[in-house]
Amino acid sequence: MRTRYETYSDLTTSELDVLDTARSIRGKFGTDAIRNYVISHTESVSDLLEVLLLQRETGLLQGPLGNLPSGARNTLMVIPLFETISDLLNAANIMDDFLAAPGVRDLIMHQANEQEVMLGYSDSNKDGGFLASNWELYRAELALVALFKAKNIRLRLFHGRGGTVGRGGGPTYQAILSQPPGTVAGQIRLTVQGEVIASKFGNSEIGRRNLEAVVAATLEASLKPDMGVPKQLPAFEGVLQKLSDASLESYRSLVYETLGFKEYFFSTTPISEIAELNLGSRPASRKLQDTANRRIEDLRAIPWGFSWGQCRLLLTGWYGFGSAVCTYLDAAPDASDRNHRLAELRAMHAEWPLFSNLLSNMDMVLAKTDLAVASRYARLAPDDPGREHAFQRIVEEWKRTTHALSIITGCTERLADNPLLARSIRNRFPYLDPLNHLQVELIRRHRSGDNHPDVKRGIHLTINGIAAGLRNTG
Repeated sequence: MRTRYETYSDLTTSELDVLDTARSIRGKFGTDAIRNYVISHTESVSDLLEVLLLQRETGLLQGPLGNLPSGARNTLMVIPLFETISDLLNAANIMDDFLAAPGVRDLIMHQANEQEVMLGYSDSNKDGGFLASNWELYRAELALVALFKAKNIRLRLFHGRGGTVGRGGGPTYQAILSQPPGTVAGQIRLTVQGEVIASKFGNSEIGRRNLEAVVAATLEASLKPDMGVPKQLPAFEGVLQKLSDASLESYRSLVYETLGFKEYFFSTTPISEIAELNLGSRPASRKLQDTANRRIEDLRAIPWGFSWGQCRLLLTGWYGFGSAVCTYLDAAPDASDRNHRLAELRAMHAEWPLFSNLLSNMDMVLAKTDLAVASRYARLAPDDPGREHAFQRIVEEWKRTTHALSIITGCTERLADNPLLARSIRNRFPYLDPLNHLQVELIRRHRSGDNHPDVKRGIHLTINGIAAGLRNTG
């Protein structure tokens, strides 16, 4: 089996140097050594065309576009990565423009008439919250499938999933089966990140079982694409659009529009301490140390979600859902219509794999949430009304979300339909909770000026321990 690498356009070295290196490697080891060029944060068709121009400048692409020689088949496949909510909304239009550009269809023919598109879960969640992110990913997939079908080009979707639910994590089998109909079509690409790699593939037997689950789900979704499509799909999609809109408004109101929320986040989560760990190839934020000007917008999505897990709020996996359901039900003109809307939500949970999987993942996240532990982290913030207001808003949304989940699923206890997982989480909490309390105390000391190496090492050890206890945090 060959290992295939990709180059990413946000590397610190110049893109020409990266492509020169890619050309050298391909010349030495063959074209399969590096096949793809993934463009992070694709916002326009020019982002794609620029890479083709750079490939021509470095000799990876010979001849002008539109008059390609046979050697053009050896170019790197240019793969867009659509990450934010707005990028997902524009994904199909951008790809339509790209496919219409001179010479691009010839290139795709040399790629066996196949084009890959990557979808980002992490940044879309940070941008718009859990529910809106998943809904816009669903819509983007359908729009892309329709476009490529009309163009008679085979589409392979590449899902940039992480370990946390907020980054597309959760059981892989259910995730594949809940994909929109026609989007799998015999193949699917997924990222596996963080400690999830070790937990899923560190043991040969467990690794084989996980691979079998991926293959089985891919076959099932491909051979029976309409199996999970409910008869009321258009109506269900209309309801989820309304829920998504309300959820997006609630989430952005808290994260980007609440005065003092930025200060609350940076002071009550271990984001600064996480930035010192070697958790990824890129910094947590380019402006994290500039305390006067740091912004949530500048944070990378991975440490953003990781920080919410450490303080046991796991906000990226549920915030906004409760407000969305309340808004939808409260908009009913009378009690009869309200009951009808609730019945429709229950039918969506029972009949639609997408909605059922979303609620199942949210149920798991809420089972790991602990407001009592989170309140200790909240006291790390300066004693002012802004801190109390921000934390109280989170608590109130947590109550709305747990209530909404209960009335839709009919289960008042978390993970009532998954007793094995519920027991596993309960058994871990006696070991997990002390790590949280120890982390709070060590962070308090560290931020008060205690620079003893053991304090910093203790913080890093608790971060690793809490991540291991929560499991899907990669």
